[in-house]
Amino acid sequence: MEIATMKYPETKNYIAGKFTANGQKTMEVHSPLDGSVLSTVPLSSASDLDAAVKVAKAAFSEWSATPVKERVQVFFRYKALLEKNLKELAELVHLENGKTMSEASAEVEKSIELTEFACSMPQLIGGEILEVSRGVECRIEKKPLGVVASIAPFNFPHMVPHWTLPNAIALGNCMILKPSEVVPISANRIAEMLKEAGLPDGVFNVVNGDREIVEAICDHPGIEAVSFVGSTKVAKIVYQRATSTLKRCVALGGAKNHLLVLPDAHVEMTASNVVASMSGCAGQRCMAAAQMIGVGGVDHIIEKMCEDAGKLVPGENLGPVISEVAKDRIEGYITEAEEAGAKILVDGRNAAVPGKEGGWYVGPTIIDYVTLDMRIAQEEVFGPVISIVRAKDLDEAISIENKNPYGNAAAVFTQSGGLARQVMEKASAGMIGVNIGVPVPREPFSFGGWNDSKFGVCDITGKSSIEFWTQNKKTTTKWSSEARTNWMS
Repeated sequence: MEIATMKYPETKNYIAGKFTANGQKTMEVHSPLDGSVLSTVPLSSASDLDAAVKVAKAAFSEWSATPVKERVQVFFRYKALLEKNLKELAELVHLENGKTMSEASAEVEKSIELTEFACSMPQLIGGEILEVSRGVECRIEKKPLGVVASIAPFNFPHMVPHWTLPNAIALGNCMILKPSEVVPISANRIAEMLKEAGLPDGVFNVVNGDREIVEAICDHPGIEAVSFVGSTKVAKIVYQRATSTLKRCVALGGAKNHLLVLPDAHVEMTASNVVASMSGCAGQRCMAAAQMIGVGGVDHIIEKMCEDAGKLVPGENLGPVISEVAKDRIEGYITEAEEAGAKILVDGRNAAVPGKEGGWYVGPTIIDYVTLDMRIAQEEVFGPVISIVRAKDLDEAISIENKNPYGNAAAVFTQSGGLARQVMEKASAGMIGVNIGVPVPREPFSFGGWNDSKFGVCDITGKSSIEFWTQNKKTTTKWSSEARTNWMS
């Protein structure tokens, strides 16, 4: 296909401050909005990764020696560039991922918040010092690891890279980003803007590709730490493979977030929150409401949910899913549940958008009377679909949530502080919401789940991430002799 027929130029790797194309195999990048070709992306080889690692390692010596207060000046300037170009960046996310413009703008705004947090590193890593004995001092300083890598998913092409790159780089590391091959264009724009902000060449590099590059990152002896965001199946593989080569790794997997709805919940607030949670970003986010547990008599709330879901129109205020394969998989879950005896209250199958017949749309879907033996009750659907399971009381609802192998998020909707407290204490999830359908912590609080939703120590954002991207150097000093000494001196 001719480059002129594409909206964007071919996507390239970014190494040593330059975009490079070394004759790698390429694949087309399609917009889920209408199926049109946006660009091509290189499917890099292990040798391409090796070139990036060598460049990053060469840059590490000077970058890590740069005082942290100077390093973060890059991110002050970068934050200003993000704010200046927000509309352009949101448009790019809209085109390559399919989010609505309001969702895409919110994604970039979160990237700005994450960058702002990185600017605070001088105040967060001041270290510790103590005179442990007369004339003897002990000091702890946080030092960067070296060359690190971040493997990002398709569902947040701009935000998820900012979960890692501002903190890791501000802390003195050099980074290699591997974006999803289906949404690689935002990564190139990030690289351009970091260079414009004054980041030295080689500190940030982008290597595009598919499974081969992920495996090469896990295996490369020059990479000290790896972060991954994606499905649980792949997260487990990445964690096991990366740690087998003695790397640090934090790998975020999938989710099956349970929203417990009690009869006393505020009807309008609950319905709007649940529907927004299950349909935002077309349900393609690990914080989406996947399963509602209706505790007792909640039909009045479900009725309002169906009314609110009816206001969502594919192509207007509901974006497409990422691919035709995803659309077929999601609709397959719905059909299978229906055939197993569940009741489809709102059916989003066979959605079509006039003028965008090539797009991949699934309408909002609410499925009631789902039982735990159904596949849709156990597996991550990753679409604008919520299944409703019935429970006779709160204890049964919490038991259902606890049996779920994932542990990303859970929420409860009630006006009772005591009942909410029970869920806060007993739900087996890393992020809990009370009357909030998407309980994402804001900076400086960190993001990360439990159980099969996260593998590794530390969270991927916030203060917790500082421990992941640094190592402690302990120094003990003595400059004067003392008349009296003891075992500490």
